[in-house]
Amino acid sequence: MFANRQMPVSVLTGFLGSGKTTVLNRLLRDPAMARVMVIINEFGEIGIDHELVESATDDMVLLQSGCLCCTVRSDLIETIQALLLKQERSEIPEFDRIVIETTGLADPAPILQAVMTDPMITNRLHLDGVIATVDAVVGEATLDRHMEAVKQVAVSDRLLLTKTDLVEENQCLAIERRLRALNPGAPIIHTTDGEIDPDRLFDVGLYNPATKSLDVQRWLDDEKYTSGSQGEHEGHDGGIVDHHGQAHEHRAADVNRHDSHINAVCMVVDEPIPGEALDRWLGSLFLLNGPDLLRFKAIINVAELPGPMILHGVQHVIHPPTMLKRWPSVDRRTRMVFITYDIDEHVLRDSLKRFIGETVSAGDS
Repeated sequence: MFANRQMPVSVLTGFLGSGKTTVLNRLLRDPAMARVMVIINEFGEIGIDHELVESATDDMVLLQSGCLCCTVRSDLIETIQALLLKQERSEIPEFDRIVIETTGLADPAPILQAVMTDPMITNRLHLDGVIATVDAVVGEATLDRHMEAVKQVAVSDRLLLTKTDLVEENQCLAIERRLRALNPGAPIIHTTDGEIDPDRLFDVGLYNPATKSLDVQRWLDDEKYTSGSQGEHEGHDGGIVDHHGQAHEHRAADVNRHDSHINAVCMVVDEPIPGEALDRWLGSLFLLNGPDLLRFKAIINVAELPGPMILHGVQHVIHPPTMLKRWPSVDRRTRMVFITYDIDEHVLRDSLKRFIGETVSAGDS
């Protein structure tokens, strides 16, 4: 179980010009960011407003709010390890959260994988969530032209729709529909001029600091993946059952859209799954389809365990499992949420059927 000593890590991503600079500078003015370490890619386009800076060294900036900013000059993991060591030695002010800003052209998956798997930091940190900024003005065109932007949206836990004051309502609704199709589980939050409350972006992971416990349902949010689900936005019988988002809804209209490659899928298994069968299925799935499994979250009823197992992963990398002593609700079904690239939901469902031998059906749970 995630403990209080584990520091949350959030990843801020978004395509070039989508408003990360404005959002981050607004966040850094907030007193709630006083104990945050912001790690900025060496080639990132974000610039910290000069009036925010209190003091600076070659690779570190202390802001007037108390927040620390660091520029990555080498490997990200080495940077994080060095920062944690400096904090232990009291060489820098203490921080209790890390925010990593990616470059606008970056696929965030490698960063997520590094945070989730490096043995030197996994016992110190946990992935809280991914935040992607999306430009309401040119966002649709960006998604059409750049697969990197589509992946940024697909793996995110929060979608921050920027520049909403510059578009008509129908244009805003159109890109909202598209974002919900690509990633049904991520709430869409509107922002104008980068104004955003940090509470709406952070602490969105499995561990809920407000309740001092694990909040699986809030984190998994599998109900949003049911067929026809409209997701969430802010602002203006036995066997395996699958639900899928409508990320393929544009295929007939334009086969060249990157959206046609993205599927959002939820599978529900009523009966407990034998641990050996689960291991073999996941091993096979991630070996054969790893690069195309953009994001994976699950609460699993493993036959040999008294409580559920929590898993999540990015592409071929699975975060070390979290074991719960008890179920968070009376619902003890296995629920798995996938966002995939060019993997049909029937492939996922049928492959699981082969390993666990359950009857497979499609429809509402």
